[in-house]
Amino acid sequence: MKFELTTDQQDFAASLESLLAAADCVAAARSWAEGDHAAGLRLWERLAEQGLTMLATEASPVEVCVAFEALGRHAVPGPWVEAAAYLPVALGAEVEGVATVAMPRALDADVADAVYAVVDGTLHSATAGTAHTSVDRSRHLFDVTPGEAVAHGDLAAAYDLAVLATAAQLLGAGERVLADAVTYVKQRKQFGREIGSYQAIKHKLADVRIALDFARPLVHGAALDPTRRAVSAAKVACADAAYLASRTGLQVHGAIGYTQEFDLSVWITKIRALVTAWGTPGEHRARILETLRSA
Repeated sequence: MKFELTTDQQDFAASLESLLAAADCVAAARSWAEGDHAAGLRLWERLAEQGLTMLATEASPVEVCVAFEALGRHAVPGPWVEAAAYLPVALGAEVEGVATVAMPRALDADVADAVYAVVDGTLHSATAGTAHTSVDRSRHLFDVTPGEAVAHGDLAAAYDLAVLATAAQLLGAGERVLADAVTYVKQRKQFGREIGSYQAIKHKLADVRIALDFARPLVHGAALDPTRRAVSAAKVACADAAYLASRTGLQVHGAIGYTQEFDLSVWITKIRALVTAWGTPGEHRARILETLRSA
């Protein structure tokens, strides 16, 4: 079966791409990393006006994946998975403002209007505590203290949608790193020729292209039928493909790729953090094995 986005979904993707391409998302991510949330919050409001915070309850997982792939491709900062994928399903309603949930730590709890935590299978309100650093400087993680329990819906379904959104985000980030790497190897010259003309470089980039192309159908398949097995398979494949993209992008850029000042670092560190966010590859492989044994 060949999967294609509908006309409405293509139009939504195009409008979202236009908005994010015009915004300086990298500058917003860098400011967010330094604790200046103004630019990121303005972008949050614009994206909320585009309907991103209501997709989980008003649209299908396909639209959620379309949106989160774009967020990953442009390195948009903020607790988007928490506020636009997990909590709307967990609470059964669109989230107003910025919200986050501890899984097990809460992302960007310092800027959130509402903080939640899951304790023994029940959703609770929570307050932020000690801050922790992440390899991705734009991800600020916080311990939380749970408060009163709040009414909630299907937390398992909410978790699976959050995992799928993270997979789509990884896919978008991997695509961006590959695109930037291809552009770079066409410009960088060594020994009188573009480094992209060397077979070794071509093969590395081709491997990334194949990995991303194999991961994408798993995301689409999980969006159409979000079973535990399908969602976990999508997360594992996208994590592996995006991580390969980040490693290859770093290698072909050489020493410049290691510098914090170079924009490539924004995506490399984000990918590294998202690989283990909402379940490590090992945990999701275990879930896949569990579903196969019980089938």
